[in-house]
Amino acid sequence: MSEGGGDAGAKAAAVEEGGGMPSTAGSAADGATVEGTEAKAERDSWLPRWLVAHPLYAGWAWTLLWAGLIVLDEVVDLAGWTWYLLVLMAALPTLISTLVVLHATPRSHLRAVDATVLGHFFVRFLALVAAFMVWAASVVMSASISTTVQSVIGDSEKEVTALGFNLILAAVPLVLSVLWMAFIVRCAWFLRRLRGWRQVPVKTRVPKKFLRGRPRLKRVVVGLAHPGLLLVAGLGTSLLAVFVDAVELTLNVLD
Repeated sequence: MSEGGGDAGAKAAAVEEGGGMPSTAGSAADGATVEGTEAKAERDSWLPRWLVAHPLYAGWAWTLLWAGLIVLDEVVDLAGWTWYLLVLMAALPTLISTLVVLHATPRSHLRAVDATVLGHFFVRFLALVAAFMVWAASVVMSASISTTVQSVIGDSEKEVTALGFNLILAAVPLVLSVLWMAFIVRCAWFLRRLRGWRQVPVKTRVPKKFLRGRPRLKRVVVGLAHPGLLLVAGLGTSLLAVFVDAVELTLNVLD
């Protein structure tokens, strides 16, 4: 009996030992997980809590601040280059976030599997209409410029050629601005398909490996890469730049 009792006690001790091992290993794994999570959180601890909670609101506030400075610059009439710097700063956060998100997203993530045939052809139709309007406007503008140059300069071939090259150089910023606006619209279009219109989207097509170890930073970057914010901060300020450049070009030609 005593031997049986001793064996039972030994078995109980062995079971106790065996039962204790998994709990020890589990607690060690949990501890490692908690430590890893804390380490990831510490890497993003420099980000303000309000920015992580409301990245889109922070982007709107940034854009409005610099837009106000742009208006103030027009009123105070500071140096010309400061205006372009303010325009760039207004769109900088959302532009950088957009480029980072789009760069990290493969083209395969945006396959138009849900697009209808009608939608496909309608988009192509709009593109052709826009291309025709741009071509027609360029023809009218070239004819108008040619007539204006000949009436101002006369029949001097050298002066007409020189003025033509000067007009082309003056039009380069305008053309670049138009191409830049097309780039902004295209990026906003892809952002809409990639992450939608929500401030913090529940489901996105952004790759899971994108900033995997930086959850707070990922939330801020995806929040700032918003199609509406990009259109207002990038396209809005670009339109303003186009109008100002057009006015300056008109004044220079008239002078």
